[in-house]
Amino acid sequence: MASDTSGPAGATPDPEKFRRVPKVLLHDHLDGGLRPGTVIELAEATGYQALPTTDTAELGRWFRDAADSGSLESYLETFAHTCGVMQTEEALVRVAAECAEDLADDGVVYAEVRYAPELFVERGLSLETVVEAVQAGFAEGERRAAARGKVIRTGTLLCAMRQHARALEIADLAVRYRDAGVVGFDIAGPEDGFPPTRNLDAFEFLRTSNAHFTIHAGEAFGLASIWEAIQHCGAERLGHGVRIIDDIKIGDDGTPHLGRLAAYVRDRRIPLEICPSSNVQTGAAQSIGTHPIGLLHQLRFRVTVNTDNRLMSGCTMSSEFAALHAAFGYGLADFQWFTINAMKSAFLDFDRRLDVINNVIKPGYAAVL
Repeated sequence: MASDTSGPAGATPDPEKFRRVPKVLLHDHLDGGLRPGTVIELAEATGYQALPTTDTAELGRWFRDAADSGSLESYLETFAHTCGVMQTEEALVRVAAECAEDLADDGVVYAEVRYAPELFVERGLSLETVVEAVQAGFAEGERRAAARGKVIRTGTLLCAMRQHARALEIADLAVRYRDAGVVGFDIAGPEDGFPPTRNLDAFEFLRTSNAHFTIHAGEAFGLASIWEAIQHCGAERLGHGVRIIDDIKIGDDGTPHLGRLAAYVRDRRIPLEICPSSNVQTGAAQSIGTHPIGLLHQLRFRVTVNTDNRLMSGCTMSSEFAALHAAFGYGLADFQWFTINAMKSAFLDFDRRLDVINNVIKPGYAAVL
């Protein structure tokens, strides 16, 4: 049962409170969060001519409609346009800076934003140049946000595309830049047919390098993907992970019974990077109201709330909180729990995680509660 202790007598939090409270974001794709106007301007500046429209409002709607297919493969096709306009250093700096600003304006105090460097080398940029441009952009965005009184700290995750064969190369890149703002590694792309075990050499390299990594698993594919990600590859977190619900059965008396994998995930406190709106778009959940997050929260899995792709889903962290409040009655006490879960699970050193929890998140929620 959700606890709505957001105000006197369990008052319903207003949308402004969702924006004001500190939030932590672990699963957000850089190329899935561009402003529609930026896509249009970058297309003009770089000579990209394949956009479906150059009207800002229409383009925003097009991305959301195209992503509402119920198929992960179709959903991923929308990225051809955002990646298409992000092939220069200037574009990467701008997109990263605007990302940090937009998240800060939404009340995000710590964010791990991921992207695949290999997707931005079509015009000759090196992988190193891509990483350095993105890091410069985040630093600029943090500076601009701070000038407006919004403090955000960003870290980046470097993704390898699971359908390609560059995972070890990208893992090495993540390790080389881990003292320059890259906090971890991920594999992304279509799950079905591309199991995480295809990249065992990369994960072994990361483990022996004492580096952090998460794995997209349990979104479009089921329990086998989650099991491989954890038991074969050693994932610290699960990108989405919603299909763990398939290992939880509800008895005739309404009592949930966890299978061995679900029990292991919960017992080990393996974080689930859940993205409610995106999960509905890709068919991983039928609706927000029936999303597995309801039962997973009730059973106290290490659930975190995330945006995935803000452009494609037309969402923010605040709007995800509002949607969960509408569906499950969650109040600010629940959202503080989600937020602390996320900060505990961040690929940031222990002292800095504690600092954000004790000196930013808890005081921020106390001020609103």
